[in-house]
Amino acid sequence: MKDKNHFLPLLIDMSDKKVVIFGSGSVGERKANLFSEYAKVTVVSRSFYDIFYELEDKYSIQLIKADARKLTDDEINDVIRDAFLVIPATNDRSINERIVKLSKSFGILTNEVDAIGDVTVPAVIKRGGLTISISTAGSSPAFSRFTRRQVEKIITPEFGDMIKIQDEMRTYLKSEVPDQRDRKDILWDILESEEVWKGLEESYEKGFNTAQGIVRKKISEKVR
Repeated sequence: MKDKNHFLPLLIDMSDKKVVIFGSGSVGERKANLFSEYAKVTVVSRSFYDIFYELEDKYSIQLIKADARKLTDDEINDVIRDAFLVIPATNDRSINERIVKLSKSFGILTNEVDAIGDVTVPAVIKRGGLTISISTAGSSPAFSRFTRRQVEKIITPEFGDMIKIQDEMRTYLKSEVPDQRDRKDILWDILESEEVWKGLEESYEKGFNTAQGIVRKKISEKVR
């Protein structure tokens, strides 16, 4: 049995990675919805609901109509050979286990439905440039979702706007303030400014203008 303490959260560029999903039930649909936005997705199933054709149109995912139970090992290998991640999500445990075994023979990572595989998919909160992942390493997916709902109450959309302001001001300050410590102090002044946060609640423009005012004031103080 895998030691859950050995799972390490990573952010991986999936843009050129192939993800193969077997099964089009609720789990397969959820995984296809998630990965289609980030990776090159292939789904293998006997039939597909409309949502899969919508994903095909939007993200050009590949749909292969086939019954995994009737595929030979060589046929499965042909589908998964160049994959980065394989997700066996059929309603047949023996087929899922077979797909996992074949995937491991190629050194391909697996995200298993009925067991702890090489990869667990966390609950994710995105706020602009901010990504927060929450995972129990498969112990309780429900608790991960519950925690995400609690965190979402605190991490509001304004957090994403603040990241955008920080990025823009950081770039600007590099050309205007030579000392890195001074730049850091100014960026923290923006982060801790109640006026900036209140401005963001109204609009990004108001928050940005308030932050810009702080920067100008700090730069003028340094010039004196």
